[in-house]
Amino acid sequence: MWCYRGGSISTEPRINDRIRVPEVRLVGPSGEQVGIVPLAKALELAQEYDLDLVEVAASARPPVCKLMDYGKFKYESAMKAREARKNQAHTVIKEMKLRPKIDPHDYDTKKGHVVRFLKQGDKVKITIMFRGREQSRPELGYRLLQRLASDVEELGFIESNPKQDGRNMIMVLGPHKKKTEAMAEAREAQAARKAERQGAAADEAPSEEAPVEEGTEVASAEAEAEAPEAPAEA
Repeated sequence: MWCYRGGSISTEPRINDRIRVPEVRLVGPSGEQVGIVPLAKALELAQEYDLDLVEVAASARPPVCKLMDYGKFKYESAMKAREARKNQAHTVIKEMKLRPKIDPHDYDTKKGHVVRFLKQGDKVKITIMFRGREQSRPELGYRLLQRLASDVEELGFIESNPKQDGRNMIMVLGPHKKKTEAMAEAREAQAARKAERQGAAADEAPSEEAPVEEGTEVASAEAEAEAPEAPAEA
């Protein structure tokens, strides 16, 4: 009776002696089509080139195999995947909560956070929280949201208009810049700051002056003093 005991299923291609077919469609190291050859011949060619025989299309009939340096191929594939993950843009929605009667200092602080989020390419959900009698004055929250949207219009736009949600009023701001653009600009700024710090450190480093031989100036002065005076002209 067959029983599955769990465990991960390998997704790596079969290579060299793990390939179990009578013949393969062989692709050379430079991508050239060699043709259909017996498996033994393909393995022999792999040894001659000091490469691996890698099954790249197992579902084909016969399977397609290529001569390559499998270790180098795995390393380059891992680096490409890492770079792709690094540049992958994840849509993030930040949230900022305000009160209808917020004081100017708190408003400036909250607006600063919204500006930072939009510069990073993130969406911002603005929530106005009403309490007690404030619920009878929804226009206060609406005006506050419109004011905030106007203050940051260079960085973002109103993606979702203000709407009442129970005791709260919600608006969503979207960034003008895409997440990938914001990430690229952040990396460039970080590289520029690093180069600037390195340049400043190099300027502050003490310069090495050429050593002066001891006694040079003294010897020159003594020689000048002992030199005979030139005869006066008649």
